[in-house]
Amino acid sequence: MTARTRTSADTGAGLGLGVAASAALDAHEVLARLGSSPVGLTGDEAAARLRAGGPNAVRTHHAQPLLVLVRQVRSPLLLLLAGTALLSFFLGERTDTVVIGVILVASVALSFANEYRAERASDALHSQISHRATALRGGASELVDVSALVPGDVVRIARGEVVPADLRLLEVAGLQCDEGVLTGESLPVEKDTTPVPSSTAMGDLTCCALMGTVVTMGDALGVVVATGPRAEFGRIASGLGSRHPETEFQAGLRRFSGLLLRVALVLTTLIFAANVALHRPLIDAVLFSLAIAVGITPQLLPAVVSTSLATGSRELAKHRVLVKRLVSIEDLGDMDILVTDKTGTLTTGRLMLTASIDPAGQPSADVLQTALLAAEPRPEGERGLAAVADPLERAMWESDDARALEGFERRGVVPFDHDRRLSSALVRGPAGTKTLVVKGAPEAVLHRAIAIPPGAEDVLRDQFSAGRRVIAVATRPAPEVDAPTARDETKLTLRGFLVFLDPPKPDAAGSLTRLQELGVNVTVCTGDNATVAERLYRDLGLASAGTLSGPDVAAMDDPALSEAARTTTIFARVSPEQKARIVGLLRHRGRAVGFLGDGVNDALALHKADVGLSVDTAVDVAKDAADIILMEKDLGVLADGIVEGRRIFANTVKYVLMGTSSNFGNMFSAAAASAVLSFLPMLPGQILLNNLLYDASQLAIPTDRVDPEQLRAPSHWDIAFIRKFMVFFGPISSLFDFLTFALMLGVFSAGPDLFRAGWFAESLATQTLIVFAIRTRRPFLRSRPSTALMAAALGVVALGVLLPLSPLANVLGFARPPLAFYGALAVMVAAYLLVVELAKRLFFADLHVPVVRPPAPPAHRHLQRRASRFSVHGPLPR
Repeated sequence: MTARTRTSADTGAGLGLGVAASAALDAHEVLARLGSSPVGLTGDEAAARLRAGGPNAVRTHHAQPLLVLVRQVRSPLLLLLAGTALLSFFLGERTDTVVIGVILVASVALSFANEYRAERASDALHSQISHRATALRGGASELVDVSALVPGDVVRIARGEVVPADLRLLEVAGLQCDEGVLTGESLPVEKDTTPVPSSTAMGDLTCCALMGTVVTMGDALGVVVATGPRAEFGRIASGLGSRHPETEFQAGLRRFSGLLLRVALVLTTLIFAANVALHRPLIDAVLFSLAIAVGITPQLLPAVVSTSLATGSRELAKHRVLVKRLVSIEDLGDMDILVTDKTGTLTTGRLMLTASIDPAGQPSADVLQTALLAAEPRPEGERGLAAVADPLERAMWESDDARALEGFERRGVVPFDHDRRLSSALVRGPAGTKTLVVKGAPEAVLHRAIAIPPGAEDVLRDQFSAGRRVIAVATRPAPEVDAPTARDETKLTLRGFLVFLDPPKPDAAGSLTRLQELGVNVTVCTGDNATVAERLYRDLGLASAGTLSGPDVAAMDDPALSEAARTTTIFARVSPEQKARIVGLLRHRGRAVGFLGDGVNDALALHKADVGLSVDTAVDVAKDAADIILMEKDLGVLADGIVEGRRIFANTVKYVLMGTSSNFGNMFSAAAASAVLSFLPMLPGQILLNNLLYDASQLAIPTDRVDPEQLRAPSHWDIAFIRKFMVFFGPISSLFDFLTFALMLGVFSAGPDLFRAGWFAESLATQTLIVFAIRTRRPFLRSRPSTALMAAALGVVALGVLLPLSPLANVLGFARPPLAFYGALAVMVAAYLLVVELAKRLFFADLHVPVVRPPAPPAHRHLQRRASRFSVHGPLPR
């Protein structure tokens, strides 16, 4: 074993140093600590380290059917059904077992099919990060697969290449890297080999090149200091290995299920005790009690939710929105805070030349023409222009005033470097005169100028305060120069400034206005500087409520940051971990948070949010972390998705409110009747059949229309509201049940079979038709349901009414009711709907909810005028 190899083994060099530690060290010391040298590792050393440290790879997405299935069967409601089915089977009640089994299988199958199909579709968005890199192995250059790179490998990178691992730079020649994928910066970062403190922010590690970033200019030699999950890119990706945190919608479902299980437990216990006290057979008492427990739960809630989500995913697909994780659609509608990056979302993501001005600040096309003499020549065709590596020079050529001057010839170039912060070119004019054209950082150009024109510094200060990127252009006659060098960049005459901007998207202001009208607050989280972000906010017509920078965030503990995040609208120069921390604290305040991002620096926050949103052009790790993929990075498309999510949530809540109130009323009626009657008011199988028919009619709820006023603001799960609704409306259902009992016993002198047939028909009709009143907070005749829901509800009621008259009556334990019963039934149903309508007005008036009249887009003013007459229960738009 050589001394160098021993050092490697002793220090754990096979696992690397990490960029923070290596950035603070001299390049030679980094090589020593890694057990490497300027000529790289030998093949054997590299192979040994690959075995010890693993491949240079990050996690990718794969649909896993077993995990999808497990998510479906974890529902407490389904577990209750499964337990009841097993108990019924062992007690010999095969009919009950079949009915419960049908409900169970239908719910799980629908939910599984919808979610697994969505996950399979999302697989197409993910691809392996796989390419080759040039490494020195034993002093010789060879192409190796990126996954085979190890700490200590010496790698060469050049313009246009993706940095294959975290590198500590050893040699640099005009290197610039686009680090936007990690930091959110819209401009390339200049690189050198000078060490920086280990506490330096990721965006300022100028002596390192980071995995996943792109070389836009120059080339370099660097030593690999971290690979795979230990690189900055991979570390963020590895943070996504844990399962998605519970979203607000899932938490609401869990709390709701807990409420139902507690109610079912209490009722089941009381009913079982009453039946035992009445000396009824133990098996009958057990089965009847379990049927009551099952009856009070909305058994098809998972299927209704899944069907709603699947319907919504198809609607969103029409808007070029792909849903990876179905439950996120409802969280999208639930969202009241959107945290978004800046570049490419609010801005075009592409630099644009906004002004060419002289030192006095006056427009001057000559400044641009002069700068173009020192720029890379304009390529032919559109594809050639896109190939210009420097985004500043590309923006210059894309300007309407850009043109190549005739008769000028570039005779030599001094490339840009970090120390000078300049580039220059020797240009020969038509008359044979030679001129040195210099462009670069304004302070560097002004430092080399003969004199600074009056007012030039004020002009420059104004541009900087406006958040613009500025380069200065200067010239000097150079008759004595044949091959220019940096020493010639002196005694310059300032010609003017070029001003650049990543402009706002044309539709960004309108989209933000629409989001605000939907009650969604927008917070910007960017790696860019605060001045640029604040200027963008003003350009979009928004008022910033406060700005915090990355160092500010780092200095705050969680309580302080949580309080500050309540009013802060811009977070600038923040790291990936800080973005995720901000999102997490906003969620802990009870807000439903969405995060929109497309870079590796966004992945942790995407994973942390209630709903993570990315775009089709995003890096793989961001798409992997996201729940929803926008095929267009457009906030207008996102607003459409929010409206669709709210429609789905509103329809889900319709089912919940109907199921809990009517089921609670019916089961309370059954419990009371069983305590006073000499027979069971309804057999367990009849209770389960009643619920199966009722739930089948409600599978059409996902197709239902939603009143416009219910889409204006986020609506969150409110268990207290659901409980109050259940307790308020349930007794109304019981009241009409008791009227039915009196009718059957007092008028028709019904025996057990006739009693059960009459109550079966009445309970099914009232709890099914009540959907038309409960589905809207308007008078129900002024809100039209969907055709599918109307057909399903009327069809199930007709079936329930006809079953006691059918040949199946004897099998089901029913006796044929007299015709007079059906006349009485029609009167009771009409009276029930009228009473519920009056109770609905009283219930919502008692909530003291003001009428919500937020501004609506011009295209929807007519909807606003119609909807403003009705009160809306829920959070008010901010």
